[in-house]
Amino acid sequence: MNPRNPMPPAASDLQSTWAFLEEGVDHIMTKLHTGVSYSKASNTIHYMSLYTVAYNYCTSAKMRALDPMGITSRTGASLMGSDLYNNLVRYFVLHLKTLRENAEGLQDEALLRYYAREWDRYTTGANYINRLFTYLNRHWVKRERDEGRRQAYPVYTVRKHSGPPLNLTHLAQLALLQWNTNLFTPIQQNNARLTNAVLRMIERERNGDSIDQGLVKKVVHSFVSLGLDDTDLNSECLNVYGESFEHPFLDATVAYYRRESRAYLDTHNIPDYLKKAEEWLKEEEDRVERCLVTLSRRALIPKCEEILVLEHQTALWEHFPVLLEFDKDEDLRRMYALLARLPDGLEPLRRNFERFVKAAGLAAVAGLVSGTEVEVDAEVDPKVYVDTLVSVYNKNRERVQRCFRGEVGFMASLDRANQDYVNCNAVTSDSSTKSPELLAKYADLVLRKNNKIAVVDDVESALQNVATLVNYTSEKDVFETFYQNRLARRLVHGVSASEDSESCMISKLDTVCGAAYTTGLRKMLAEMKLSKDITDRFKERTRWGGDGATKVDFSVMVLATNLWSLKPPTHDFIVPREILPLYTGFRQYYQNQAHEARRLTWLWNYSKCELRTNYLDQNYLLMVSAFQMGVLVLFNERDTLALEEIGAATGVERGHLEQVLAILVRARVLVNEEEGQYDLNPNFRSRKIRINLNLPVKAEQKAETRRVMGSLNDDRKLLIQATIVRVMKARKTMKHQSLIQEVVTLLSQRFVPQVPAVKQVRASLLLLCGQVLTIAGDWGVVGERVHPAGG
Repeated sequence: MNPRNPMPPAASDLQSTWAFLEEGVDHIMTKLHTGVSYSKASNTIHYMSLYTVAYNYCTSAKMRALDPMGITSRTGASLMGSDLYNNLVRYFVLHLKTLRENAEGLQDEALLRYYAREWDRYTTGANYINRLFTYLNRHWVKRERDEGRRQAYPVYTVRKHSGPPLNLTHLAQLALLQWNTNLFTPIQQNNARLTNAVLRMIERERNGDSIDQGLVKKVVHSFVSLGLDDTDLNSECLNVYGESFEHPFLDATVAYYRRESRAYLDTHNIPDYLKKAEEWLKEEEDRVERCLVTLSRRALIPKCEEILVLEHQTALWEHFPVLLEFDKDEDLRRMYALLARLPDGLEPLRRNFERFVKAAGLAAVAGLVSGTEVEVDAEVDPKVYVDTLVSVYNKNRERVQRCFRGEVGFMASLDRANQDYVNCNAVTSDSSTKSPELLAKYADLVLRKNNKIAVVDDVESALQNVATLVNYTSEKDVFETFYQNRLARRLVHGVSASEDSESCMISKLDTVCGAAYTTGLRKMLAEMKLSKDITDRFKERTRWGGDGATKVDFSVMVLATNLWSLKPPTHDFIVPREILPLYTGFRQYYQNQAHEARRLTWLWNYSKCELRTNYLDQNYLLMVSAFQMGVLVLFNERDTLALEEIGAATGVERGHLEQVLAILVRARVLVNEEEGQYDLNPNFRSRKIRINLNLPVKAEQKAETRRVMGSLNDDRKLLIQATIVRVMKARKTMKHQSLIQEVVTLLSQRFVPQVPAVKQVRASLLLLCGQVLTIAGDWGVVGERVHPAGG
């Protein structure tokens, strides 16, 4: 369209200037869709002409007048700027009055669509107008605000915005202020029409209806844009958004979900409610992203969690054991995710989970004994026992990872429950040493040669299971003692599966119990290598005709007494003449190798031999103990020997000798037809060529546990003494109760010490060291000091 008013000259008055500008401003605000030209040849509004007229008027200084809008009268360019500014304000007021009148009869979605359409048109036009009055913003408005007159606003300015992007690149301060005053506030004063219309649309969506989410988002974001901070125009201000939308929206949300959640629980079970609550929360998260302002999430989601979870947490807690019992993993995952949103929502679940795991472990072990009472020393299959414990542990550990995201609190509950049922169950009864003993036996089975466990199962996995269960035993030193004893037997008898497997087990124990726990075990493996080197050098010497040269294959293990839990025999043993040269030759060789200060103690009870029969049609290879070998070689001279003669020739005490002979008689190598007389069986027959006669003696089997526990008690007393001395050396002075507590805490990593035992050791230690106690009131031990020499 052609402008009705021609472009005024540079020195025109306010009336002619504003007449030309008003026509252009109105076109931009109401008919922008018809276009704005930047070329003078166009028939539409010429944008550059408008800019030039505004600039010329602001820079003229030839009139003087009063400011009708309340801006103080001044002369020159300041007066020109205020006149132009006030006319622009009057235009916005009249324009918005027309828009307000058109909106009076609209409700709900129709009102929102009208509001959003006019908002787009208004803010877009304000963007163009801002550029028209660039000189006014840059000089007059800036000077006014610098001088403290806050009622002057730039037509357009840049402002920070933390929410999602709006349709506007800039926020029009003056234009938005007028929109708020002359359109938004009057509509809201009529029963909050805009806010209620938005809330009704959101409730429709919550009830399953489809709505125009873009429309809601545009209206809500306009509330954010209307906020104004007079002190900093560039900062975001949410006063309008908070008062006009966020607070009513949160109240409506609370009321809606309180009503809906109660109604849903009345007609559905807990698993269904978990799914629904998860769905509701997800919908609200999505709604914030699609329709609302991102910053509303901080207030909205906690409100939803309070209504949907906190108000019903007791019902969720009570149903948790049922979900565990029936392995409802998906429901457990949902319950964890919901209650994890609350500060203390998970603690009751952790306690229930701990009770459940403990009960499951006890029930599983009780199933092994089939309802019968088990004595403490009853024989239980170590593999079945360990497999049962590991099954319960793995199932619940996987559940923690899968359903509870490996949360630290649930892992701690699992650890406490495992410790309870591993140490005290139907198999262990009241004995705290039974579980460590069975674990050591199981490890021994895994690490032995030709064992079905090592073939069928993965060895490393089985060893990891042992290490995991050892970590839960309260008497770790019991396991260490039994394991060390059986390791010694495997190494001495040469039945260990491999050195790699032994090292793997020690490494796993190192990870669980610490390096100090496995130092002795590593030294045992190292000593086996040193012993082999000594034996190889001795064999090399004897092969070339050195001292003790013989055709008998002879191997010796030289082991340190302080590392190996091997006890020498309690009776004498006369070395048979067949191996006497080797026996004497090795002793001389060892002492000649710079070991004069060391004394060799021969452990005949751990020795083994292989004998070949030459008196039968079939040659057999008999695997026997040293004592059995001593008996059998006697029959090279005579076919019949009396018990007294065998005892005198071997030096073995009568009780033990009878058990050795009984094994040979049961194998029918010897015949005992007359009491006290033994004959070599000339009719011996066997399907096997290699016959193992080296069977454990009953007396040795029964004594193992007593011997291990006896040495363990002595070791514990020494450890308590060392811990007390170490603590007092560091602290110098301590109260009695504090000393006891610290010692118990330090020792609990290896075993659970009894307080009376600690007190007894402390008292004996004080008497032994000649220390005196300084007593002060009821505080117990206040200080300990040593008498000086000669004092």
